[in-house]
Amino acid sequence: MTAPTSPVVVVTGANGLVGAAVCRALVQRSASVRAVVRRVGSAPALPGVTEVVGDFADAELARRVAAGADAVVTTVHPMGSPREEQLRVGAEGTTVLARAARDAGVDRLVHVSTAGVYDRSAGVGDIAEDGALLPDGSGAYPDTKNAADDALARVDGLTTVLVRPPAIIGVGETSVWNTLRPRAIGDGDRRGNPAQTWSWVHVEDLAAFLADVATGAVATADDPERGPVPGRATPVLVAGEPATWRDYLGTVTDALGVAPEWTDEPVWTGRLLTDRARTWGWTPRVGLAQALDELRQGLTPRG
Repeated sequence: MTAPTSPVVVVTGANGLVGAAVCRALVQRSASVRAVVRRVGSAPALPGVTEVVGDFADAELARRVAAGADAVVTTVHPMGSPREEQLRVGAEGTTVLARAARDAGVDRLVHVSTAGVYDRSAGVGDIAEDGALLPDGSGAYPDTKNAADDALARVDGLTTVLVRPPAIIGVGETSVWNTLRPRAIGDGDRRGNPAQTWSWVHVEDLAAFLADVATGAVATADDPERGPVPGRATPVLVAGEPATWRDYLGTVTDALGVAPEWTDEPVWTGRLLTDRARTWGWTPRVGLAQALDELRQGLTPRG
């Protein structure tokens, strides 16, 4: 009897907040990881993780890392960069790797998209995967993320999962919501309607879902409500328990010792519906209280 081999999974942006967490989750699932990074020595130093240094948008490197792989997880999008850079890296570069994966016979590609592609204007209700997308011209980030999703959906013959998380909470120097946004709040950006929905997911829960999909723990299905559709792009929303801007901004301002500036303008108060992810077997383990406590501890000065 031949012993089963561990799945081989390519992870781009393996040194980032999400990418590093995905590498850890994959190692826990006995996968072999090809960690694509731009700087030598920046990939997670974990058993079963092999660092690959280079640009995944380079066709030759893309072919090399995809060869013999079972899955690819893409986590890179240069949010905050000029529109042209976000488009070049997030949409065009990721598509180069997706085509290489398809041509190499990779079983599936798991792409970290964003719930920010959806219209979450005041008055819009709860949102599922078929919710209205923002039109082009809504901003560099949603425009280029929508462009990336659309480009990946056009790679025929590849089973693609477009995972759409909201705010990603987790400790790290590059963490938008635990580090960068609190820094801006401390500098004076403290306005917001306390009733506005603040959708979030913890990075470890997101990584667990990405790893399960990549390693095949989530089986494909003809119905997207039951699993990724073979040869097509299937979107799926992931989010933690309901929360508001009062929860997030209140926690940050309290930890920093500053006062929030509450407003009353019309805001979105709906929910991201995660029935599809949960039917696929995902159950988030980090609750709101734990996530906010982790956030608070990272911001509270140590005496």
